[in-house]
Amino acid sequence: MVAAMWIRSTMTYRFGFVVTLVSSFVITFLDFVVVLLMFGQVDGLGGFDFAEVAFLYGTTGTAFGIADLTLGQLNRLGRRVRDGTLDTLLVRPAPVLAQVAADRFALRRLGRLTQGLMVLVWSLVLLVGDGRVDWSPGKVLAVPMMVLCGAVIFGAVFVLGASLQFLAQDGAEFANSVTFGGNTLLQYPPTVFAQDLVRGVTFVVPLAFVNWIPALWVLGRDNPLGLPDALALLPPLVAVAFCAVAALAWRAGLRSYRSTGS
Repeated sequence: MVAAMWIRSTMTYRFGFVVTLVSSFVITFLDFVVVLLMFGQVDGLGGFDFAEVAFLYGTTGTAFGIADLTLGQLNRLGRRVRDGTLDTLLVRPAPVLAQVAADRFALRRLGRLTQGLMVLVWSLVLLVGDGRVDWSPGKVLAVPMMVLCGAVIFGAVFVLGASLQFLAQDGAEFANSVTFGGNTLLQYPPTVFAQDLVRGVTFVVPLAFVNWIPALWVLGRDNPLGLPDALALLPPLVAVAFCAVAALAWRAGLRSYRSTGS
């Protein structure tokens, strides 16, 4: 209901909405322009060609776009904790997490999602056209699985970041470094990063299950850590487990909230 209210409010000024939507799309597309310019000078990046990098970019961009559209407003939680306005949400007969996520729902974030989806479709056209990938039924199903499970994993990171703000109260930038930073990281092949960093986003914060691990299997690439291809089937389990961790963190953070006093 809260999200619908903000959507109706946004659509009241349709021209302004279109302008902000296009602006969001263009600003996000500039990230991909960097990739285009890069491949204008080189033939590959870390052993990956343009179509493969675009595939990585598109899968993580689409997954992150879904999570950012639905849960991106959780970054505002720290402000509500500091000024005590979170109290008004606690007395309403609705889950606090849903209320915070729907607060000032920003439909303009569809621009980021649209841009990521367009790059993903483009990369699939290129990969199908050159016939490099053996598109078995499992690999075909792996693509939507990556997007959906990736969105859930990114969503769990948003919730964990929000939970931290119950204690830090000004931890939005730290959370952004993991969410937005993780999205940027996954846009490029794991082979261009140090193995310690790849291990960190595989075994500590499991962002590698958003696209790196399943995408390497789809593309027929070896895992830089020597991990088996069977891990490409684990994103649904990782997403569920990470959501459970995020749920526990949220409950702990909400129970620790003591308002601002008077």
